[in-house]
Amino acid sequence: QLQLEESGGGSVQSGGSLRLSCVVNGHSYYSAVMGWWRQVPGKEREGVAYIDSAGDTGYGDSVKGRFTISRDNALNTVYLQMDSLTPEDTAMYYCAADAWVAPSRWADVSAYMYWGQGTQVTVSS
Repeated sequence: QLQLEESGGGSVQSGGSLRLSCVVNGHSYYSAVMGWWRQVPGKEREGVAYIDSAGDTGYGDSVKGRFTISRDNALNTVYLQMDSLTPEDTAMYYCAADAWVAPSRWADVSAYMYWGQGTQVTVSS
């Protein structure tokens, strides 16, 4: 019912920036709430940011003030602007979607039905 495709990952030096994109294919009802997540091998998937259909957003503590999530509904695309990157931001980044996620559960991986395949971000020191 919904397909998500991330892009924009790559390698960057510490202090640099990247912008990730997630294109949504399918009925917009199922992508009312969008989230960005990241995962390092051997660790649990971590919620980075979310945005709902009203444009309300939330961020993980480790990225507040450095990352910005936004969406362009006309293009069915969600973005993650990442600034002031550090090696600790190195991870596979995933976008996720669901028709509804309670704001208090935005960082709960089980709250999202649909996931993309991920895009790798590598930050070197």
